[in-house]
Amino acid sequence: MAWLILVIAGIFEVVWAFTMKQSEGFTRLWPSVITLVAMLVSFGLLSWSMRTLPLGTAYTVWTGIGAIGAFIVGVLVLGESANAMRLLAALLIVSGLLLMKLSSSA
Repeated sequence: MAWLILVIAGIFEVVWAFTMKQSEGFTRLWPSVITLVAMLVSFGLLSWSMRTLPLGTAYTVWTGIGAIGAFIVGVLVLGESANAMRLLAALLIVSGLLLMKLSSSA
């Protein structure tokens, strides 16, 4: 259950990263509100998952989901570059996340 909660927390991290970009420096009301709510949910779920998962594992996976998710949203929604170097970097992050999961006893 902690892993599912952690994945959901990571998804909310992607939401707040995207809506923070859309808030234009917190100058637009609704993207700013969504950012703050998604942050609270994300942090709350991360905290909940840490009841069972080790700190290093939970935090690394949470930030990795956020990084990969933000990368994917940036490429697919915002039209950011998807060159070979960036794709390789994303693959390395995913590899690290898988290794972190496999090395965890929780």
